[in-house]
Amino acid sequence: MDSEIKLYLTRAEDEFFLANKDLELSIDPKIKDLLGAPNEKTFYHSVISHAYYSIFYSAKAYLLSKGIRTKVPDEHKKTYYNFKKFVDNRILDKDLLEIYEDAILKAETLLKIFFDEKRKRGIFVYNVKSEANLPYAQESIKKAKKFVSSIKAILEGQEN
Repeated sequence: MDSEIKLYLTRAEDEFFLANKDLELSIDPKIKDLLGAPNEKTFYHSVISHAYYSIFYSAKAYLLSKGIRTKVPDEHKKTYYNFKKFVDNRILDKDLLEIYEDAILKAETLLKIFFDEKRKRGIFVYNVKSEANLPYAQESIKKAKKFVSSIKAILEGQEN
């Protein structure tokens, strides 16, 4: 496997690792105490963000394995649309695209927090209790795990 493809897979795995650790930190009082985090503090937004990036870097690795390089500007859009072509052509499973689209939706929702302060609504923006975001964070972890492991298996299978 090409070293740049390996690099993107490693980045995907690192992002997935961080998503898991942020989830643990958000829900485990012992870890919070150990790290000096306030009991009421959660990092679900970070879980969702890291899960998205694990999917994004996996998609980039797959595209690179096919000779497709995406760059700024609009790197995320270009990556998504190029990845979608492989699903549309039935080369990749539609489930992977649905996972990717869900991750994009969640990530875009998070980005709107920064760019649209006046419209403070949506799933991840204004929850009185941060625990309300726990199911979304857990779902992000589950989907990112499936996506990253599927792409990694495909890429490792291409080596044989």
